[in-house]
Amino acid sequence: MSETTFHQRKMMGAAVVEQAITGAHAALDKLQKDDGHWVFELEADATIPAEYIILEHFLDRINPTVQQKMAVYLRRIQGDHGGWPLYHDGGFDMSATVKAYFALKAVGDDPEEPHMRRARAAVLQHGGAERSNVFTRITLATFGEVPWKAVPVMPVELVLLPRKALFSIWNMSYWSRTVVTPLLVLGARKALAKNPKKIHVQELFVTPPAKIKDWIRGPYRSVWGCLFKYLDSFLRPIVPHFPKTLHEKAIRQAVSFTEERLSAGGLGAIFPAMAGVMMMYRTLGVSDDNPKVKEAWQALQDLIVEKGDEMYCQPCVSPVWDTGLAGLAMIEAASGPQATKREETMAALKKTASWLRDHQILDVKGDWAVNAPNLRPGGWAFQYENDYYPDVDDTAVVGMLLHRIDPVENHKAIERAREWIIGMQSSNGGWGAFDIDNDLEALNHIPFADHGALLDPPTADVSARCISFLAQLGHPEDRPVIERGLAYLRSEQEADGSWFGRWGTNYIYGTWSVLCALNIAGVPHNDPMIKRAADWLESVQNADGGWGEDCASYEGATPGRYKESLPTQAAWAVLGLMAVGRRDSEAVKKGIEYLVKTQDENGEWHEEPFNAVGFPKVFYLHYHGYRQFFPLTALSRYRNLGASNSGRVEYGF
Repeated sequence: MSETTFHQRKMMGAAVVEQAITGAHAALDKLQKDDGHWVFELEADATIPAEYIILEHFLDRINPTVQQKMAVYLRRIQGDHGGWPLYHDGGFDMSATVKAYFALKAVGDDPEEPHMRRARAAVLQHGGAERSNVFTRITLATFGEVPWKAVPVMPVELVLLPRKALFSIWNMSYWSRTVVTPLLVLGARKALAKNPKKIHVQELFVTPPAKIKDWIRGPYRSVWGCLFKYLDSFLRPIVPHFPKTLHEKAIRQAVSFTEERLSAGGLGAIFPAMAGVMMMYRTLGVSDDNPKVKEAWQALQDLIVEKGDEMYCQPCVSPVWDTGLAGLAMIEAASGPQATKREETMAALKKTASWLRDHQILDVKGDWAVNAPNLRPGGWAFQYENDYYPDVDDTAVVGMLLHRIDPVENHKAIERAREWIIGMQSSNGGWGAFDIDNDLEALNHIPFADHGALLDPPTADVSARCISFLAQLGHPEDRPVIERGLAYLRSEQEADGSWFGRWGTNYIYGTWSVLCALNIAGVPHNDPMIKRAADWLESVQNADGGWGEDCASYEGATPGRYKESLPTQAAWAVLGLMAVGRRDSEAVKKGIEYLVKTQDENGEWHEEPFNAVGFPKVFYLHYHGYRQFFPLTALSRYRNLGASNSGRVEYGF
């Protein structure tokens, strides 16, 4: 091939990439709100809309339109196995299926309809509703379908325990703390649903609930599990004899805890806690006209998404996270000598920065302050309003964006974020999402925690983001903090070279996150840790040039593999490889080609599989914005590095 022909082909490739960037930039620009922020749908599995339907029957606040439209959604996502999965195209899940069946029967579906018969057969084949998880059995108990002895002992008096006590709620993660507290009141009062249509699901049990003796059973994951099983058996006959004054004091404390944290975003701004508040108020006889009840109910309504003849309920909303990631994509697209519409983009991002500054939490010491009482607030929450529960992941992403938009104008916000993130580092050098040293592993073995996600320990992906933010700012005095974080990341690398992704699917997400941090923190690209990780990413690339990873990788499936490539995960892999000097590798070129050819005529990408996780093996998520802003970031980064003098990624993300 002549030099001229080679140059022409190279220019043609650059033109195609630029065209893809222009289309994606325009598509994302259209979705920006007038005040500067972005928000996309956040979809979970069948359990959330099913629980919403069941909640309306618990409360006797039934909206027929909402019920029918959510039923359409539930019927559509039923699996070929007859049950409901935890993520797109996933396997049968007992608890999701029990709740979806219950919800559809409540809506009015005849149990003898084909889809209901298939679901019932699948439940019975897998051992019956008696083998559903603890949270599902609590729901069944409130409807009288199982006795309260089907639920592990969790006395409401737990809310009175100090931080140093093993079973204190302060040793639990934020999500566990906010979900458990209202449930403790339900258990204390043996709550019973209104259930106006008298819906029952006894047909889902292999053994009649009254005859079941082994509600609390293994297999246990450690000796702790066996110990706590015996403790459960010991406490069960004793708890009813706790002093009544202590019992009522604990209920008052649980209500006080809840109401102190209530806001327009709801308790903890997550559906399970918000639904628990409504059930708690109903159980305590509080009127629907009470201002707190009205606020809590409206927060739930704000989670509902309507799409044609379907509705579903989101587990929460994600505006701060979406805005941070979308903003980083937009600024990357508007950077570099070849970028177009730079002035317009930067003007729009000034509004974004203003919106984000307004949402920084500067005057509320949330639950994180229990372990850091002398630390000033300075973080961002995931949602519109959740002041008690900011997280370091959102804070780091927002901080990196504000620094790129205008480090001078955003200086105060950035410095408060920096101070807070440094103060939130755990003793092992890593960062958890919401708390410091929230890693009392024994608690994950209590019978109540059969989901194994009661805690918020440090993770590689969150730690990487914090390191990226601090390294991007470049304060020399922060170097010891960064070095401790890097040592933690080095210790967490898997044998194959990857890193586990706690909050995104999965090893591709974790590895991309860490490689970005290692680069900006100055770890040489020839470090064996980096080489092994980059080699692993290249080894799991698909023949079409893309990457994909199954949510089943959280359940033992092969890391970094899926039956198809996905734009989101392809973008993560490409960004990770470019971060460590492999921009011109064959793997990256093929990845860019994949992203270009899978973009539609509107500048958008499409994918149905879920791309994130709430709790591994229990609860998965589909961020609808990921497929848009991550490919745009990857394409723009590829273009910008091609014109860069250093060829090095200069930012933490």
